[in-house]
Amino acid sequence: MAGKVTRMSKIKQLLQRHRDGASNRSIARELCIYKGTVNEYVNKVAQNNLDVNELLKLDDPVLEALLSAGTPAYLDARFNVFKEQIPYLEKELRRPHVTRKLLWQEYIKEHPDGYRYTQFCFHLNQQLVARKPSAILTHNPAEKLYVDFAGDTMEYIDPRTGEVINVWVFVACLPCSDYAFTLAVAHQSTEEFIYALSRCLRGIGGCPKLIVPDNLKAAVIKADRFEPDLNRVMEDFGNHYGIVVLPARVRKPKDKALVENQVKLVYQRIYAKLRNQTFFSLEELNLALQEKTMEHNQTRMQQKEYSRQEKFLAEEKPLLGPLPDTDFQIKYYTQLRVAPNNCIYLGRDKHYYSVPFAYISQNVQVVYTRTLVKIFSEKGAPIATHERKAGFGYTTVKDHLCSAHQFYNSRSPAFYLTAARKVSAGLSVLVEAIFQNAEEPEVLYKRCDGLLSLQRKTAPDLFERACRLAVENDVLTYRFVKNVIENKAAEEEKQEQIPIPKHDNIRGRAFFN
Repeated sequence: MAGKVTRMSKIKQLLQRHRDGASNRSIARELCIYKGTVNEYVNKVAQNNLDVNELLKLDDPVLEALLSAGTPAYLDARFNVFKEQIPYLEKELRRPHVTRKLLWQEYIKEHPDGYRYTQFCFHLNQQLVARKPSAILTHNPAEKLYVDFAGDTMEYIDPRTGEVINVWVFVACLPCSDYAFTLAVAHQSTEEFIYALSRCLRGIGGCPKLIVPDNLKAAVIKADRFEPDLNRVMEDFGNHYGIVVLPARVRKPKDKALVENQVKLVYQRIYAKLRNQTFFSLEELNLALQEKTMEHNQTRMQQKEYSRQEKFLAEEKPLLGPLPDTDFQIKYYTQLRVAPNNCIYLGRDKHYYSVPFAYISQNVQVVYTRTLVKIFSEKGAPIATHERKAGFGYTTVKDHLCSAHQFYNSRSPAFYLTAARKVSAGLSVLVEAIFQNAEEPEVLYKRCDGLLSLQRKTAPDLFERACRLAVENDVLTYRFVKNVIENKAAEEEKQEQIPIPKHDNIRGRAFFN
């Protein structure tokens, strides 16, 4: 499709193959990327003297902002239409008297908006050169790992319920030595597939240069609505381990012949041998699989003087790349808008995560794993990182808030007790009593804010008496204190305004002389 943007995870795969010495043409063919795109990114790295190893460590939004290579104009709808004509054009050119000029005239008549004659000849020649007869495949040590699920399931019995539970068997092999790995998993989901791959790499003790899975959509039959595109998960997996993922081509049986043959051997040498055994847990089944797989690897190969294990240990194991310090975690990608409370809302967790308040109302890119949430600006700049939380709530960083919100969020019982002690002993006792109640903190904070405001407007003696009355009567509310103050003030004002009446019963000074 014209204008289709290449994912940064795939670009990282491109850079790995370039670092390993693969030609631009082979990279384009292996990863199904237009050669012009490969050239553009490789030239960008060379011209700017960029370190590929450092680029591979960058998060996708940062890498995209750094390279921003764009989509080549060469990749358009005309080229996609033209590619579909190649088998026919190749067949027609073998016929006597058929020329490129004639084929172009027929092509342009059917596609008036297609390539002009010069472009037609150029692209035709490019495609014919690439369509060479296949040769006998040879495999270099530690280069490829073929992976697939066996078609037939295995089973174990739940000892609590007696239920027979079917499980899927993951199968992998290194084609140079034909060394095999098997693992039973609960189901064919993305997470289980990735888990099996991780266990496989730990099992063989290192990383090959390439992983060749079968059709990924066929390999995983249970998907979660929140899961990212499986192809992107595999690319991220490869980037984590320093491996390029090279899916088997559709309708290319030779691409996956070795792993399919390995599956047949697994049926004969593992499934058949375990057919009469009963297992009561997935762990118990995997122990048996591990034992029989080891026997299979240690069996002398036909017409060979060595076993799969011997060839693997001698030629492949020393050449495998090192395993990273941490296991891979699936990355989830989404784009969200920052709410007025300067938080993004991650719907999967029903949880809010803060970003600097300057990004309010802006779109941000979010990349999260099982443990971390990373937030990037639209331009790819990292702006926040949080530990991932589950369940409704807020995860905030104080520096992300504006000054008013920082003050608001800094409130606590200790904050109000300190403030009360500074202005009034009576208020201090009242506030301490208030926080002994089992009410929502926000309600208590609001009550204390009102009392502090009332204190600033009231005579000290009167405010002290009102606070004391509130504590004595166990009516710990702002309204009670306010009413007491207003009533006391009214009474005092009334008493001051009433004059003492004059009457005859009042004895003056002269009476006592």
